[in-house]
Amino acid sequence: MDRNDYYGGESTSLNLIQLWKKFRGNDKPPAHLGSSRDYNVDMVPKFMMANGTLVRVLIHTDVTKYLYFKAVDGSYVFNKGKVHKVPATDMEALKSPLMGIFEKRRARKFFIYVQDYDEKDPKTHEGMDLTRVSTRALIAKYGLDDNTVDFIGHALALHRDDRYLDEPALDTVKRMKLYAESLARFQGGSPYIYPLYGLGELPQAFARLSAVYGGTYMLNKPECKVEYDDEGKVCGVTSEGETARCKKVVCDPSYLPNKVRKIGKVARAIAIMSHPIPNTNDSHSVQIILPQKQLGRKSD
Repeated sequence: MDRNDYYGGESTSLNLIQLWKKFRGNDKPPAHLGSSRDYNVDMVPKFMMANGTLVRVLIHTDVTKYLYFKAVDGSYVFNKGKVHKVPATDMEALKSPLMGIFEKRRARKFFIYVQDYDEKDPKTHEGMDLTRVSTRALIAKYGLDDNTVDFIGHALALHRDDRYLDEPALDTVKRMKLYAESLARFQGGSPYIYPLYGLGELPQAFARLSAVYGGTYMLNKPECKVEYDDEGKVCGVTSEGETARCKKVVCDPSYLPNKVRKIGKVARAIAIMSHPIPNTNDSHSVQIILPQKQLGRKSD
């Protein structure tokens, strides 16, 4: 079920006219921004790791036949007022201005440890139990400075704040390995892929696939009541006086106010830019991470 006349609920991708309607209340965007159809603006932008769980789900369900993906050209990190490429290979790490020459050697040793680490093979653990050793202690063993730790934790392991430093190191090592595997998968300049026409394509593709297997998709349903049987299990939805029977409902949280609770907020902004971002090699698609320390904040 979906409240809107387009797929994806809160995570949809909007064209320019829809975007203007949602945030400006009229459907007349400025003419100089070009054709509305050239835009697919994601309401909840998220990158997909090329070797991550979601990609495996998409391949396993065969929903990929309805989707077009593009590799993202590069991942960058903001450091001391400038944008730098996140080193994607050990060669790039050696050239990167993010670290000094001695620091690069230490970082390389740490990267090799992470690369060779295998949970099942104690020989690769160098005597450390990463389910117990904190990330801070693991990093201290390699003598890496705060600057390097910042980019490893936030641009490679993709932690949003610094709590991970006092948690077991295994999670961070796994995240770094996933980054490296994803990078290798498509030989691109980053580990990320993205649906060509925005993330709104994902629910749309699943809707098509589910239709093949007898699923029903309801767009434009602002008023919908979920019905329960005597055992408190879902048994259908009522909309505009009609009840559709079912065993399962997939919907956004606003349909089930008493089943969800709010645990946090995300701040987002959409900027339509007239120029490429400096120091990003004029790439068509990039990610730029702004680590908390660089901004004096508590999270990225």
